[in-house]
Amino acid sequence: MGYGVIYFVITGEDLDEILQQVKLIGEPFFVVPCVGGITVCSVVIKENVQKKLELAKNLMKNVRVLTIFEAESAGTSPNLTKTDLQIINELTKDPRQKIEELAKKTNLSTKTITRSLDKLQADEAIQFTLVYEPTKIEGYIPYCILTWINGDLKQTLDVLENEFSEHFLQKPFLAKNQVVLFMYSDNIYKLDQLTQQVRKVSGVRSADLFIPRKIALPQEWIKDAIADAKKSPKLHLMYQVN
Repeated sequence: MGYGVIYFVITGEDLDEILQQVKLIGEPFFVVPCVGGITVCSVVIKENVQKKLELAKNLMKNVRVLTIFEAESAGTSPNLTKTDLQIINELTKDPRQKIEELAKKTNLSTKTITRSLDKLQADEAIQFTLVYEPTKIEGYIPYCILTWINGDLKQTLDVLENEFSEHFLQKPFLAKNQVVLFMYSDNIYKLDQLTQQVRKVSGVRSADLFIPRKIALPQEWIKDAIADAKKSPKLHLMYQVN
């Protein structure tokens, strides 16, 4: 939709204050407070990402910014239609809606809904994920490993997926020279062990371990983005298939 994303890793005790400062840059995409007083968050930027990146470095007060970076595009375009946006808008209200419910609310056929959902799921530019409560996953510890890549990103990602996919909670996230691994373990000491193994992978310059306490995905940015995108003359309409 033409938006950029900036990611922060911050230390600070007052989460509300952190959010207030983050909102000076843009609308939050996700906010993840972690064990040890560290917060990982991302902000959606509509324009002038590089300028906002520099602004963010100067605006953050009473916190320590451990790292800040801009997410890099995967190089694919979702090619969204107005029909896709209409369906996405309904899914933000209730992502568990059945196809029949979506068809009724959007006045589209079930065949059109199915075709759009298949396209969105197949497109690497759009990812569907489960939002979970980390502290309520009994018997397992969810965690993230933020890796800095020195070399071929795609090649290193392939190695990471081959060696650690059995521990994945969801697909890794790609950013500029970085791969974020979302993983789980049944033993807290295995977290450190697996992090050490990730660090030894060829192409990985460094890897940092984060244990989330909570995961929040604010919806305001996507509502605004959909409203703006619907006004764009560049979007094409998908004709309904009956």
